[in-house]
Amino acid sequence: MVSEVAAVRTVLGDVAPGELGVCDAHDHLFLRSPRLPGQELGDASAARAELAAFRSVGGDSVVQWTPYGMGRRVADLPVLSRATGVRVVCATGLHQAAHYSPELIEGLRGRLAELFVAELTEGIGPSGVRAGFIKVAGGFHGLDAHARWTMIAAAEAHRATGAPIAVHLELGTGALDVLDLLCGELGVEPHRVILGHLNRSPDPVVQRQAAGTGAYLAFDGPSRANHATDWRMPDGVRALAESGFADRLLLGGDTVVAGARSVDGGPGMPYLLRRVGPRLALELGEEVVRRIFTENPARAFAVNWP
Repeated sequence: MVSEVAAVRTVLGDVAPGELGVCDAHDHLFLRSPRLPGQELGDASAARAELAAFRSVGGDSVVQWTPYGMGRRVADLPVLSRATGVRVVCATGLHQAAHYSPELIEGLRGRLAELFVAELTEGIGPSGVRAGFIKVAGGFHGLDAHARWTMIAAAEAHRATGAPIAVHLELGTGALDVLDLLCGELGVEPHRVILGHLNRSPDPVVQRQAAGTGAYLAFDGPSRANHATDWRMPDGVRALAESGFADRLLLGGDTVVAGARSVDGGPGMPYLLRRVGPRLALELGEEVVRRIFTENPARAFAVNWP
């Protein structure tokens, strides 16, 4: 049986979409990867301080894109949400193979979709916390066998639950390949797909093509690794809005290493509202930016859950 009322599944339970408020639609409170040695987001007190700093500049909710096996620290998320008053949505899903041991990946063969569904509907491990969406990843300008495997599982879990699928695009590339697979071959409706990191490959033609399908486009940063494209993000967002796609846009901070947190001297989550929002308002107007921060994520992450 499917609910007739859409809700966003947060770590404290389901809420009406409008209750998300001002939303950082792509970020991380906790993250661990062998690709980022010594830079782990693993400090709960720092995560709490970062959420409090985000709250102090007007933030209401954060969507954490950290998937299975990457140090989500799920049991800490409800505690942090209650302490700071910031709603948190967490992910199930699986990242690129490079973020895991071969043994972990092999142990998931034949049961990946089942895992995603369980984390969305029953809870993540013994925590009881349920995920609110599925996060997977593409490759650089293409999809390898691992990406196809995870996306096929994500599509199966989506069909069982209605959960949206958020996709890490490697350096912002491969958006159309992802849509061809998820929406073309696997039948996922485009408005249930969120494409991340579009600002990192600022191709306006591809961005318009992706937005034209009905998928959501997430622009995030700033990012030290991709600083060369950061300055082009406002122009890209403005061009999409002027082409009629303002309702397809999402914004996030994507804080992936400890040094990027504002409490550790980096831009962090507050930068999204302190600097990115006002900068975009100069291009789009404050009302359009308000809708991008509030109405768009409310639609993108709302589900008629079973």
